[in-house]
Amino acid sequence: MDPEKILTDIVRSIVDTPDEVKIARTEEGDEIRFVLSVAADEMGMIIGKHGKIAKAIRTVVKAAAAGTGKRVTVDIR
Repeated sequence: MDPEKILTDIVRSIVDTPDEVKIARTEEGDEIRFVLSVAADEMGMIIGKHGKIAKAIRTVVKAAAAGTGKRVTVDIR
């Protein structure tokens, strides 16, 4: 499974303006870092109450990347 595609699909299904979703991917050694940005007024939808949605997104993306043998981090900005 491609963790970037899964991240994109999840986030676009949550927000009201999916065209505003931007994901930057960087790879350094055995680490993949995704920097996620959405429209400013939709940041709360991605973070959720007490960060529950953000934590769930990170968990799903890490599980999707488990077969790659690389560490994955998702930064929300």
